Amino acid sequence: MNTASAERYGWVNNADTYSHSYLLPQVAALVNQAGGGRVLDIGTGNGSALPFWKRQGWTVSAMEPDREGYEHARIVEGVEEVLHQGVEVRLPDRWTSTFDAVVSLEVVEHLFNPSLLVTTASQALRPGGVAVISTPYHGYWKNLALALANKWDFHHHPERVGGHIKFWSRDTLRSLFVAQGFLPRSFHGAGRLPWLWKSMIWFFQKPS
Repeated sequence: MNTASAERYGWVNNADTYSHSYLLPQVAALVNQAGGGRVLDIGTGNGSALPFWKRQGWTVSAMEPDREGYEHARIVEGVEEVLHQGVEVRLPDRWTSTFDAVVSLEVVEHLFNPSLLVTTASQALRPGGVAVISTPYHGYWKNLALALANKWDFHHHPERVGGHIKFWSRDTLRSLFVAQGFLPRSFHGAGRLPWLWKSMIWFFQKPS
């Protein structure tokens, strides 16, 4: 199988996703802390976050493998470039080592080969650039709460096309990026109460 992700996710419009309210402000704060600049959104979905990134004053490009998502994302005004491709395809030379930051929100849990996300982030970033990665949070207390509430079937949503196929903890996501040389800078929970977070955010840096 020469792919990293499902062929389609079923995007039908360019509406905001439910996670935007608790993810976008934290992610933007981290990228702005690093200086903003030229930013690549890896797995932008329907592109609904792109206007928010533009409002930060960043120069924004994006990539998305799903055809329906790409068609929505490519018409967002003010975006530098949107490519219809996934992380299994090498970046074009014009994108190599040119970005100050990459963001990838709620993507890594969908990938058959998640190491390709790390490779793509490394290819895109200049030395010293940063990667901000989010994914649904898993840890002891949240996993226990899901079990006690009998919510595992709902949480895994196995019937969803393009649904989650990987489930990450703080340590496993950290290890994924550290294995390819990224430096872990900070960890953040997002949404809901501490240790029952909806998602987690890791802030990594490519060595200078």
